[in-house]
Amino acid sequence: MSPLGGTSKCEQDGSATENGKFDENDETTTTMKTNATVTDAKLDAYFAITGEALEKARNACDDSTNERARHAADFLDMAQRYHDDAQHFRAKGDKVLAFAALNYAHGWLDAGARIGLFTVKDSRLFTVDDE
Repeated sequence: MSPLGGTSKCEQDGSATENGKFDENDETTTTMKTNATVTDAKLDAYFAITGEALEKARNACDDSTNERARHAADFLDMAQRYHDDAQHFRAKGDKVLAFAALNYAHGWLDAGARIGLFTVKDSRLFTVDDE
């Protein structure tokens, strides 16, 4: 039973045993373990996709008004700063903070794309619809 009453997802799907411990052979537990580690390969992939998204957004700013251009520049600046922070954390060996900073960087890019500050139509890089 979950602390709030009712049944937790783990109890419903069977990934937690009767004593509340996770079954080591369960698919859900295996997936959780796989995603519990920030590897160099995972960081490489996220740096690549965020770098690509930064470049695409940089070339697709909405400059229809001075205000829109200013907001687009601000969102790009924040994304770039978090991307730079991620590089700094990785160089220090802190993969967790590097991964977190990359996700913040990409969040700024996604937010800018969603509100139209970047005129992009690429659902692989942004949370927008393709053309």
